[in-house]
Amino acid sequence: MRKITIALALAFFASSTSAETIEQRVAPCLGCHGEHGQSIIDVTPSLGAQRAPYVLIQLFMFREKLRTFEPMNEMAKALSDDDLRAFSDFIAKFPKPVPPDDAGDPARMARAKALATQFRCNSCHRPDFSGGDNVPRIANQREDYLAKTLAEYKDNSRHGYDGTMADVMGSVSPEQIADLAYFLARLR
Repeated sequence: MRKITIALALAFFASSTSAETIEQRVAPCLGCHGEHGQSIIDVTPSLGAQRAPYVLIQLFMFREKLRTFEPMNEMAKALSDDDLRAFSDFIAKFPKPVPPDDAGDPARMARAKALATQFRCNSCHRPDFSGGDNVPRIANQREDYLAKTLAEYKDNSRHGYDGTMADVMGSVSPEQIADLAYFLARLR
């Protein structure tokens, strides 16, 4: 199902690159990343409330294949610098994602909150995990996407524009990654 959705979004995006409005041009993105930027597709990030500078960097990295995920590389390859800025500014206006209805196990939430402090996640991502200019919002991100991304930073299969996350994740265990993803997805 995910491959079909991605294929349809790519086809729609290819046919809409000359669309008149940014809303029309962003519409294919919402096929995977969800209406208003809240993803409902497994391991696909929610874009809601991401800051424009962070989105701009990510789109640039996809366009230049500094970050590889074929559907995103394909969608970004034809975007000009002005397009990247327009998409980033538009996406930054999406509302923040809504946490799952499940508020989480209190003991696990407390344990993970302590881990977030121990590993200083709140230093770059802010105390409320809303992110900064070039740092992503991780509060209320999809749990599966957070776990995947943190594991990729740990095994060095995902590279950011600097080595900070790889350094931080080096000593984090797989169990701790699962707890951090659980906690961050359920922040209230």
